[in-house]
Amino acid sequence: MKITTDFLVIGTGIAGLTYALKVADQGTVSLVTKRDIDVSATQLAQGGIATVFSAEDSFAEHAEDTIVAGAYLSDPEVVDLVVAAGPQAVRDLIDWGVQFSRKEDDQYDLTREGGHSHRRILHAKDATGKEIERALVEAASKHPNITLYQHHIAVDLITEAKARQQPLEKNRCLGAYILDKNNNEVTAFGARFTVLATGGAGKVYLYTCNPDIATGDGVAIGWRAGADVANMEFMQFHPTTLYHPHAKSFLISEAVRGEGAILRRADGYAFMPDYHPLEDLAPRDIVARAIDSEMKKYGDDSVFLDITHKDPAFIKDHFPMIYETCLGFGIDMTREPIPVVPATHYLCGGLRADKDGETNIQNLFAIGEVACTGLHGANRLASNSLLEGVVFAKRAAEISLSRLDEELPPTPAIVPWDCGNATDSDEEVIVAHNWDEIRRCMWNYVGIVRSDKRLKRAMNRIDMIQKEIDEYYWNFHLTSDLIELRNITTVAKLIVQSALSRHESRGLHYTIDYPEKDDAQFLHDTIIPGAKYQPPDTQQ
Repeated sequence: MKITTDFLVIGTGIAGLTYALKVADQGTVSLVTKRDIDVSATQLAQGGIATVFSAEDSFAEHAEDTIVAGAYLSDPEVVDLVVAAGPQAVRDLIDWGVQFSRKEDDQYDLTREGGHSHRRILHAKDATGKEIERALVEAASKHPNITLYQHHIAVDLITEAKARQQPLEKNRCLGAYILDKNNNEVTAFGARFTVLATGGAGKVYLYTCNPDIATGDGVAIGWRAGADVANMEFMQFHPTTLYHPHAKSFLISEAVRGEGAILRRADGYAFMPDYHPLEDLAPRDIVARAIDSEMKKYGDDSVFLDITHKDPAFIKDHFPMIYETCLGFGIDMTREPIPVVPATHYLCGGLRADKDGETNIQNLFAIGEVACTGLHGANRLASNSLLEGVVFAKRAAEISLSRLDEELPPTPAIVPWDCGNATDSDEEVIVAHNWDEIRRCMWNYVGIVRSDKRLKRAMNRIDMIQKEIDEYYWNFHLTSDLIELRNITTVAKLIVQSALSRHESRGLHYTIDYPEKDDAQFLHDTIIPGAKYQPPDTQQ
């Protein structure tokens, strides 16, 4: 079976939905998501979207805050581009129906988070992502040119090299093979333009505040198709995730610290002044390492986030979702501090994309968290991620539309998916075991604090698991779990490979073997070229 479309968009967070809405008036859009349309990292975003919306603020200051947080690895041109496009990006969201919180005078209520020199975060209480997702899903669902494929997962990209079964100097994306999870059938989606907006890779690690879908699918399938990746060593650990035996990695927004919350040890000591002049508003990498250090030093299971000195009515009004969630676990944040620990949160690296969101494979775009655009550098500034998603979705849409009427070179026929001699598996336990082992390996050896010894140990184990998975992959029929396991293993290896090559500590990459920054040798991106196409010995 084959489906043909103008635009194939894989992922339904802020980036994918924005792109789809920007191009839908001019062509057909196939919108693919592996669960329901509103299951995304965007949906879980609490804090907000950062942009200059106040006369007291400036583009120059927003750009400087971004570059400082990124440990000077951000591309200044990209930073300026995104920051300048911010106000219009927010207005686009408002035009689509997003309702940001306002003050009593009807002005937008701007809040502040760690690393920001001004209040510039537009938010919808403490559930900004949920409100953005609601509005964009509603708009996309009404558009006649957008066809939604829920419970579908991308298997691999279709490229010209794959279609011709030969390596090409300049490769071009022709679409993707997509598994329908409900009937276990793989369909070839042919497309003029393919957009990876699949989000991050938090599930590569044991503890994460990402949704279960965050298995690095876009990075993995893009790299396997030949797309370059960059800066995979920079995995951001959110400092404050709720610590409770029955809480599934619920994130406590950085905006809580932005409104005055203080991090304390179990004995009540406020420790952040010992680590950074900005204290509790220090960038996330600093705060996460500080918490990690305090927990290890004193043998504590968590630290505590204390906002009890603020008026209870203020807390309930500003953070209603966080208040209600904590209360559901028996924690009244108006009266007692919240136990918190770090957890993986955001991948600052990803598929290397240019200023229009295009990868080194023609007509393959990567937007949102799956991409490395040069904005975040070695550490993302809080609330810049939603901004990046909208800005690059718009730019990718514009360049796509400008090429829509171009005459294409002769294109080889897309070969339908062939399952070969694959059979149903009776060894699903192998998938579950390897899934768990990869995630524990990454948490223990490639976490907040690293060393060459730990990284090499991780690489050895990942290589062994990857061989098992490759053998399993070609022998048995595809399942969603197997596809995701293959992807997290690929991404894990890319993270470790990148981390081993950076012999310094910068931003989110901290190693005890090289504890200082080395601008002379490492003030550049870590780039891993995409896999080169090789005709398969056996085809599935």
